[in-house]
Amino acid sequence: MLILAIDTSTNVGTVALYSSETGLVGEITINIKRTHSENIMIAIDNLLKLTEHTIKDVDKFAVSTGPGSFTGIRIGVAVAKGLAYSTGKPIAGINELDAIAYGISETDCEIIPIIDARKERGYFCRYAYENGKIIRKEEYAVGEIREYLENKKDKKIIFTGDGALKYKTLIEEIMGENAKFSIKSLSLPRGAVIGEIAENMEDNLYTMEPFYLSKAQAEREKERRS
Repeated sequence: MLILAIDTSTNVGTVALYSSETGLVGEITINIKRTHSENIMIAIDNLLKLTEHTIKDVDKFAVSTGPGSFTGIRIGVAVAKGLAYSTGKPIAGINELDAIAYGISETDCEIIPIIDARKERGYFCRYAYENGKIIRKEEYAVGEIREYLENKKDKKIIFTGDGALKYKTLIEEIMGENAKFSIKSLSLPRGAVIGEIAENMEDNLYTMEPFYLSKAQAEREKERRS
């Protein structure tokens, strides 16, 4: 099975072709200050050309459904849905926090991916390896990073994600020596991970929706005005 994976939920855009038989076929990851709407189709076209495949070769589409950037999520989901609809192939939506956590190899520490939500806020969740398999230990959440970590000071935790990079000093202040961090390259989303997680998953094309967790800034401002 050949899976085309798309992730535009954060500032990083990544697309990958993943084979259930051989693993990663090809991947393009872009971390530049241009909108995903400018880059995503170019990246997909180049990926297919470089790997000598066409869109007809793809057996399934996988996409990050968030949380993260509201605009970025909408772009990725719309592109993936459009490709799945036009080709008649299945689609799978993958949570962005799951995808970032899965990028960390098996460890005795717990894992907390943090996606930057600005002003020392983040999207986060807690994971742990059990019997060689990564398990989500709590519900996905959004909020103040300091408040979220207050009752986790006594645990050794590996932090990853762009929020962990941006707020490393804050996390170290709260967690002390119990805070460990993944290397910077592993903190970025990987299209290949999205593809691998999606191998045995499938969603309804028409009912699959973005996973926002919090309201958009425009919605919050509208509520304040009213």
